[in-house]
Amino acid sequence: MHRYRSHTCGALRDSNIGETIRLSGWVHRVRDHGGVLFIDLRDHYGLTQCVVDPDSPAFSLAEKLRSEFVVKMDGKVRRRPDGTDNDDLPTGKIEVYVSEIEVLGPAGDLPLPVFGDQEYPEDIRLKYRFLDLRREKLHQNIMTRVAIIDSMRQRMKGQGFFEFNTPILTASSPEGARDFLVPSRIHPGKFYALPQAPQQYKQLLMMSGFDRYFQIAPCFRDEDPRADRLPGEFYQLDVEMSFVTQDDVFAAMEPVITGVFEEFAKGKPVTKGWRRIPFAEALRKYGSDKPDLRNPIEMQDVSEHFRGSGFKVFARMLEDPRNQVWAIPAKGGGSRAFCDRMNSWAQGEGQPGLGYIMWREGGEGAGPLANNIGPERTAAIRAQIGTKEGDAAFFVAGDPDKFWKFSGLARNKVGEELNLTDKERFELAWIVDFPMYEYNEDDKKVDFSHNPFSMPQGGLEALKGQDPLTIKAFQYDITCNGYEIASGGIRNHVPEAMVKAFEIAGYGEQEVVERFGGMYRAFQYGAPPHGGMAAGVDRIVMLLCGTNNLREISLFPMNQQAMDLLMGAPSDATTKQLRELHIKVNLPQK
Repeated sequence: MHRYRSHTCGALRDSNIGETIRLSGWVHRVRDHGGVLFIDLRDHYGLTQCVVDPDSPAFSLAEKLRSEFVVKMDGKVRRRPDGTDNDDLPTGKIEVYVSEIEVLGPAGDLPLPVFGDQEYPEDIRLKYRFLDLRREKLHQNIMTRVAIIDSMRQRMKGQGFFEFNTPILTASSPEGARDFLVPSRIHPGKFYALPQAPQQYKQLLMMSGFDRYFQIAPCFRDEDPRADRLPGEFYQLDVEMSFVTQDDVFAAMEPVITGVFEEFAKGKPVTKGWRRIPFAEALRKYGSDKPDLRNPIEMQDVSEHFRGSGFKVFARMLEDPRNQVWAIPAKGGGSRAFCDRMNSWAQGEGQPGLGYIMWREGGEGAGPLANNIGPERTAAIRAQIGTKEGDAAFFVAGDPDKFWKFSGLARNKVGEELNLTDKERFELAWIVDFPMYEYNEDDKKVDFSHNPFSMPQGGLEALKGQDPLTIKAFQYDITCNGYEIASGGIRNHVPEAMVKAFEIAGYGEQEVVERFGGMYRAFQYGAPPHGGMAAGVDRIVMLLCGTNNLREISLFPMNQQAMDLLMGAPSDATTKQLRELHIKVNLPQK
């Protein structure tokens, strides 16, 4: 028999009854039933109930076992007594009568419990992550992550893609976040950067004559952490294709992402035939560039019904042609209590309030707005937005460029509060036609709004003759249930157009050549039209595991302060290390 086990803790069944076997694993818990000890033994594969009674030679040692001891047990498989089967366990019809125990690894007092999935302080969980990862739910999440990544790989290969690995040490690049810099010992005073994404390398692969690239790529960004973005590093399904249009990218990737969701959705419906929603329409209807389409609410512009009306606050706003009034229909929300609650919520979000109209029996509008604008205008609003008796509508007014985010929050809040959002489904969509540029109020200049390497719609002619803030790009996102899970674009592969695009954002040709020399040179020697995308592996796993925190699907994440409490990173460098790198530390004054 093998030194440690003949079977795993999830393998034994009725067919093994009568066999002498050997198991090794962790003591999950010990139960004392009138002097008979029941020990649940756990390993990666499952859990087996082991029984030790006072007649067993192993009883004296069994009494000393505690949770998370690693032990080896020899014994005989037998049928559980009638009425004690556990249908929740694959091994639930049998138990092992133990004849011998060997302690392979004793465990001290636990800083957090492994049995059960009760809440526990996150910093303790991260410091003792090796214990946390033994807990059932987190262990399952990690294995689901492994399976999802494997599914992605197989589906990509099935679509004719090839897996390439790109460098980790590279040059600094303006991808939209801070780089992690790595000092060079061999080249004093110079730095490598960890890649924010393999963007330039994957485009260079297309220049090199390869055709369909993918990679499960680690990416590094020195940005502030949040629940849906891990500090420091994350993984993406990185993709690039040659000789393709935007439609070709969609046709290749939609079945991959749909297939992954269908495989791991646990029976929840998944979108078939994704919608393509222009960026401007997404803001207008949903108040978000990553709308939660499980929520059926669509906002509408109802400015005409308030223009010149008795509600002077809105009427005066609308004298400025930039301003609008948007309505947020609220099916079933026509009670004063709910409307007051939404108004209080808006004030908590820093707004002066949230105007509303309720429609009562007979179709009459009620509330301060209805009283001010009169029954005709109220009826016209109702006819436009399709509300019925018992419904309400909330109104947001001003410059849409300034209020669209709040309107999206209000739409989500109404959907949640009135149970209009169907939580038991996955709604996927493409968001298309992103603006190429945006105005940076802080620096008073035009900036790239998305990916700087994307092709503008209209090409070089648009860059030369169009107001930059009106140029759309061949850029697109995939959204799911209120999250952006992928982003991509058709690339700007024309050298003159690339220089012009960066010039509009304030970069001179010399700077473009210096910062993107490799790609710029490659474009001079026959660059194919190409495009691709990158899907966030972590967010996809998070959605499919039904959690809203990326730490619940990652092996060894940092905490909210970007610290690795398990390994003690970041840590001080030694004087010798700093001297070899020709670096002096200049700490801020406390």
